[in-house]
Amino acid sequence: MQEYKLKNDDFLVSQTDEKGVILFANDDFCKIAGYAIDEIVGKPHNVVRHPDMPKAAFKDLWSTVKSGKVWDGYVKNKTKDGGFYWVYATVYPMIDAVTKKTRYMSCRRKPSKEEIESAEALYKTLR
Repeated sequence: MQEYKLKNDDFLVSQTDEKGVILFANDDFCKIAGYAIDEIVGKPHNVVRHPDMPKAAFKDLWSTVKSGKVWDGYVKNKTKDGGFYWVYATVYPMIDAVTKKTRYMSCRRKPSKEEIESAEALYKTLR
């Protein structure tokens, strides 16, 4: 499996609805994940979920943001072609000004090698 290593200035942004369906993705997200914008919008965000990620991490993410709090952590995602990339993600809930519905914004940046190694060790202990 090919790893894509983010550049220092890569900044991935996406927005989902309350069910995790992608409403928006920026150019960096599309480029790194390997999807065109029209391929990714309307798809569940877990289309980029890597099988190495423990379910407990996403359970924690969703319970945190659905309670109105900000979640941050390290995530291994998969690319369309089967590769992967690591990000440090910050996910926060917000109210859409027009629809008044809750939306979730995720902003991601390049983690350090040490941060990835620490996350990998932790995730091996989770299910």
